Amino acid sequence: MKALFLTREFPPYVYGGAGVHVEYLANELSKLMEIEVRAFGDQDTSKGNLTVKGFPFDTSEFNDANDKLKAVFKTLNTGLHMNAVDIDADIVHCHTWYSHFAGIMAKLCYGTPLVITTHSLEPLRPWKREQLGRGYDASSWIEKTAIEMADVLIAVSEETKDDVLKHFDVDETKIEVVYNGIDLKEYVVVNETSVLDAYGIDKTKPYVLFVGRITRQKGIIHLVNAIKYIDEETQVVLCAGAPDTPEIAKEMKDSVDEASKTRTNIIWIDKMLDKKVVIQLYSHADVFCCPSIYEPFGIINIEAMACETAVVASAVGGIKEVVVEGETGLLIHLEQQKSAPFEPVNPDQFSRDLAKGINKVIAHKDLRETMAKNGRARVEAYFDWRAIAKQTESIYKKLIEKK
Repeated sequence: MKALFLTREFPPYVYGGAGVHVEYLANELSKLMEIEVRAFGDQDTSKGNLTVKGFPFDTSEFNDANDKLKAVFKTLNTGLHMNAVDIDADIVHCHTWYSHFAGIMAKLCYGTPLVITTHSLEPLRPWKREQLGRGYDASSWIEKTAIEMADVLIAVSEETKDDVLKHFDVDETKIEVVYNGIDLKEYVVVNETSVLDAYGIDKTKPYVLFVGRITRQKGIIHLVNAIKYIDEETQVVLCAGAPDTPEIAKEMKDSVDEASKTRTNIIWIDKMLDKKVVIQLYSHADVFCCPSIYEPFGIINIEAMACETAVVASAVGGIKEVVVEGETGLLIHLEQQKSAPFEPVNPDQFSRDLAKGINKVIAHKDLRETMAKNGRARVEAYFDWRAIAKQTESIYKKLIEKK
């Protein structure tokens, strides 16, 4: 059996949880079958059962296009290039809307069964209109078309499955729930502190950690606004880069500048860091905070839990299936607006509640240490990539038999 992955992200070009998912799933599945990956980029590698080929994205054909539409046009163009090379796989497996047009064409032109993993859903990310303008209508149409013509949909959480059924015309029997996973050998507690020294993090003081992109979805602004309510002795380490738009980049900078007027222990690392650096930061953090306003799964939470760090996270989406309230962390209730973009009804209250949770975990050492141990145990029990790869292989086999 051979599976073809179509994806925007693949190493060395990974900036989000979907990219992490594709990297590890491809590696684990390649131990079970032949895997070909076609990604946005210039990759060209082959090792064992895993072949990776990049296709151009940042091309010059669309330089004169509207700035907000360039990404959509380039995405469609890359999808066509992905199909211009003959497809001989038994299964085509797409990840994120960026690859969906390529998947549509693969099914129509080659007749290959189509599997789609729903890492997130465009109807639940209306803030993307800031980034794409009317291109958001195009990305939404592409996603809807692909999801409704797919042979199998893999949802990364039960709540994501419910969202698919709510927003798309899909037969429920076509949906499988398969969680994200983690490499349990790679994500472990480390003792090294060179990264803390490099960024000026005081090893004698506690710190709360955030890791993620600067985007509405990740709720980073709400955490920054919570800083004034966090205990003054607690350092705030923000690993936040890759802003979606210039507007949110400015909002982030202004918010951090404002918070820094009353305290000097805010460390903002404004770039995306490699795994070894992040693992060291997870390992020494007293609490990890995930303030997302939309999160189909939230792979960053299991990364933190694997490194034995207690979690304070918003009670949205798949996070509620990952973080166990009172056992591996604290879940912060978020009353959201009925209308887009799902922001808190009371943003200041949400920020206060985040700070209250962070302060509670840091103030109670026994609770923090228990949550840390429970978190590692939960990750080992439920989020091992090897088991997830076997689940995925089984889904492929059933689909091929059915076809």
